Amino acid sequence: MRSTEKLFWSIALPGLGQLLNGKYLKGIVLILLEFLINVQSHLNMLIVLSFHGKIEEAIQLANYNWLMFYPCVYLFGIWDAYRDDGCGRKPYSFLPFVSAAYIATVGVVCSSSFKILGVLWGPIWLPILFILLGALVGIAAQKIIIRVQNQE
Repeated sequence: MRSTEKLFWSIALPGLGQLLNGKYLKGIVLILLEFLINVQSHLNMLIVLSFHGKIEEAIQLANYNWLMFYPCVYLFGIWDAYRDDGCGRKPYSFLPFVSAAYIATVGVVCSSSFKILGVLWGPIWLPILFILLGALVGIAAQKIIIRVQNQE
């Protein structure tokens, strides 16, 4: 199976990439963590409400104490499957994933009140936007660090 397939399976469900890489214990632990955080934070219902534009209802339903853990578990699962399959050998290849996880967690924390262009994006859409921002910040940081190290 190709690395991109494992990467996409990890995006679908944290832990699947690990199972496909033969890292069974790690895969099962990530799947169990995903399930626990999903249930405790009401993530599936938050997704449904958000897709129907019911952002205020999603904000009221969200258990932020649990939801804050999701970006880190999710992005760690993706990065770990990617790395275990032999990808990510470039120096600092973890930075886009770590940066995306951190900034998406900030997005979760701010999602009940932070507006962009006057729009309240809520606990699903704002962290997704912040994942993209975080990945771009991580890619830029990776390039800058490598450039600085090469100049030394």
